[in-house]
Amino acid sequence: MKLLIVLASLTVVLGLLVPKTKAQMADISGKWHFVLQTEGGERDVDANFQQQAEKVTGTWDKAKVQGTFSDGKLNLEFPIESEEAGPGTLTLKGQLEGDALTGTWAFQTYDGKFKATRTH
Repeated sequence: MKLLIVLASLTVVLGLLVPKTKAQMADISGKWHFVLQTEGGERDVDANFQQQAEKVTGTWDKAKVQGTFSDGKLNLEFPIESEEAGPGTLTLKGQLEGDALTGTWAFQTYDGKFKATRTH
């Protein structure tokens, strides 16, 4: 009987650890296609990310990316030069679900939502 209780407890503990392990193993490295919702319509941008531990680097169009990715959450903040609005800092906050990222973006006084898909 004690062995049965120990085995049942061990199964529950291992079951709770599996989801966290998957989240820790998630990686956003690779090519992504972003669609930003703006006041002027949709804006498409291609990005290429590299991830090392929680640190994210890479490119956003021609800009150098910097930020973090941890527990399925993306946080990027980096300078860009917009042809229409000039220089500023782009902030992206998103959540990874499968091969899709969804979240919000902000640049100067503008903001909106985005969706990105992995293009490998």
